[in-house]
Amino acid sequence: MKTGSLLLIDDDRHVLDSMAGWLREQGYSVDVAANCQDAIAQIDKSFYDLVLADVHLPDGDGFQVLQHCRLQQPQSIVILITGYGTVDTAIEAIRAGAFDLLTKPLIDEELEMAIERALSQKQVVEENKNLKAQLDIRFGMENIIGHDHQMHRVFDTIDSVADTKATVLLSGESGTGKSLIARAIHRRSSRRDGAFVEVACGALPETLLESELFGYVAGAFTGATGDKIGKFLQADGGTIFLDEIGTSSANMQVKLLRVLQEFEFEAVGGIKTHHVDIRVILATNEDLSTAVEEGRFRQDLFYRVNVINIELPALRDRISDIPVLAEHFLKSVCEETGKNIKGLREDAIIALQQYHWPGNVRELQNVVERAVLLGKSDCIMAEDLPQTLAAEVPTVVKPVPGRTLKEALAAPERQIILDVLKSKNWNRNATADVLGINRTTLYKKMKRLGLEEERRVAESPLSGSWH
Repeated sequence: MKTGSLLLIDDDRHVLDSMAGWLREQGYSVDVAANCQDAIAQIDKSFYDLVLADVHLPDGDGFQVLQHCRLQQPQSIVILITGYGTVDTAIEAIRAGAFDLLTKPLIDEELEMAIERALSQKQVVEENKNLKAQLDIRFGMENIIGHDHQMHRVFDTIDSVADTKATVLLSGESGTGKSLIARAIHRRSSRRDGAFVEVACGALPETLLESELFGYVAGAFTGATGDKIGKFLQADGGTIFLDEIGTSSANMQVKLLRVLQEFEFEAVGGIKTHHVDIRVILATNEDLSTAVEEGRFRQDLFYRVNVINIELPALRDRISDIPVLAEHFLKSVCEETGKNIKGLREDAIIALQQYHWPGNVRELQNVVERAVLLGKSDCIMAEDLPQTLAAEVPTVVKPVPGRTLKEALAAPERQIILDVLKSKNWNRNATADVLGINRTTLYKKMKRLGLEEERRVAESPLSGSWH
C-alpha cells in the first residue's frame, strides 16, 4: 500500500479523473485541479508530498505551479507532464527545479516508477535533515555541560569566533573535551554543511601522518598503487581538526606552517599544487609556549596557530559541574542500555567531587557508565564506584550510629571547601564560583565548619592576604 499526498493538475477532465482514480487505487491521497489558479489555491491551503502538473494549462502553465511550490512549499516535489516533450523542455524543467518531466501518453508503470523515485528521494532528503539535526544536538553547544564560570567564558568565545575563519587552538588536559568543542565550533559556523575531518596527529608516525594529511600519488612510495586524497582536501569547504599538534615533528611543522599560511600543498610524490578553503582547529594537551622555549615547536608556527586560544579547564577545577555532568552521563547510559537508575546518592556525589580526576570528563563518563552497568540498586551509591574513588571519601560519610546525616557529611564538605579555597589562594569569589554557591553561603559554611581559623592563618603576612 502506497502512502503520500499528491496534487494532480490537468485541464483534460478525462485524463484527470482517470489518473486520480488509478493513483487512489494504489493507496495515495489525491487532490485534483483543472487550472493554474485552482492549483495554487490548493497548494496554499494544504501540504503535498508530490505535485504532478501538466505544462499547458488554460490560465497559465506548469512552470508557474512549480515556481509557486518552490516559494511556498519547498519540501514538495514537482513532476511536470507534457504532450510535446523535447530535450530543451526537459532541460528547462530540471533547471527550474522539477524532479522530472514526463511525456503523454503516460504508461501506468512509468508514472508509478517516477512517483516512487520522487518520494524515495524526498525521504532521503528528510532523513539527511534529521541526521544533521541530530548532529547539531549531539555536537552543538547544547550538549556541552557546564555552569562553571570558566566554561561560560569558553562558551562566549565559541560564539564570538565560530563563524569566522580564524585558526583556533584548544588547550587543556587530556579528556577535557577538546574534540567536542571543535565539533561545536564547526556546527555553529557557516561551514556546518561541509565536512568535519578529525586527525589524531599523535597516533600516527611521521611518514604515515604526512600521507594521511596531504594524500599521495601513485608510485610515491612502495605500495602506493593509486592516488589517495588527503585529509586537507577532504576538508575543503569545511573544517579540519588536528589533535595533539604538539607531537608533530620539525619537518611536519614546516609543512603545516605553509598550509596554514597559504592554504596550499602538494600530495606526497606529486607536483600539482592543491588550494583549499578550510577552517583549521588545533588541539594540544601541553604548553606550546614551553615547547617553543625548549626548541620542540617552531615559534613561527606557534604564532600562526595561537590566533584564538581557548583553554579548557580541568574537571577538578570545576567541581560544581560534576553532579550535572554525572547526571547527564547517567541518563545517556540508561537510555542506551534500558536500565532504570533514578540518580546518584549524596555519598556518591561527594566521592565524585573529592576525586582529583586525572582523566577529566572522559574519565567521569567512564566511571558513571561502569556504575550504571554494575550497580545493583536503583540509585548509584559510593560503593558502586571504583575503589580509587571510594577510597578518597572520608569514612564519616558512612552511616555512624548516633550521628545525623548532616553531621556525617560535615567533614567531607569541609574538606571540599578547604581544598578549593587553597587552590584559589583563598579568593572567596573564585571559590564560590567553583563550588556553584554565592559568596554569602560560602561565608556561612566557612563559619559553621570552623574554617575561620584557617582563614586567619591564611591572612597572616607569612601566609598571604585574604580576598
